[in-house]
Amino acid sequence: MKAIIFGADGFEDLELFYPHQRLKEKGITVHVASMQKGPIRGKHGYEIAADLAFRDADPADYDILVIAGGKGPEKVRLDKAALEIVKHFFRENKPVAAICHGPQVLISAGVIKARKATCWIGIRDDLIAAGALYEDSEVVVDGNLVTSRQPFDLYAFGREMVRLLK
Repeated sequence: MKAIIFGADGFEDLELFYPHQRLKEKGITVHVASMQKGPIRGKHGYEIAADLAFRDADPADYDILVIAGGKGPEKVRLDKAALEIVKHFFRENKPVAAICHGPQVLISAGVIKARKATCWIGIRDDLIAAGALYEDSEVVVDGNLVTSRQPFDLYAFGREMVRLLK
C-alpha cells in the first residue's frame, strides 16, 4: 500500500508527522507531496522533504490521501494539480483524511458538499458555506472521508485513518 500526504510551508508539524509515522508503522509506503520537491518547513520549525511535486504525482499509484493542517492548506488549495489529486480520490472512493485547516483543500476541490466533516473552528463557516454537514467532534467519519479538528484530536484521527485501510 502507498500513501500520499499533502504538505506545504507552514503545515502544523504534528498533523503531518503523526499520520506519516502511523502509516509507516503499518508498513505503508509514504510520500510527501507539495508544490515542489524538496524541504518544507512546519510552523514550529520542523522540516521534512517533499518526495515529489503535485504535478508529478499519479493519484492512481496511491491508496490513501492525508491532508495536514496548519497554514499549508492555504497554499495547497491554489495548486490545480493538488486539486485534481483530491478529485481523483473522491471519484474512486479512496480513503481521504484531512485535519485542522486541511478541509480547505476539499472545499477548493469541490468535493465536500453534503459530506459530514469537522475542521479547525476558524474555518467552520467556510466548511458550512461549501455545503458540508459540520459536526464539532474530535473525529468525523463519512464513508471514505475522515476529518478532525486539531492536534489534540490526532489519536482519534489516526485510529480512524488506519481503520479506513482495512
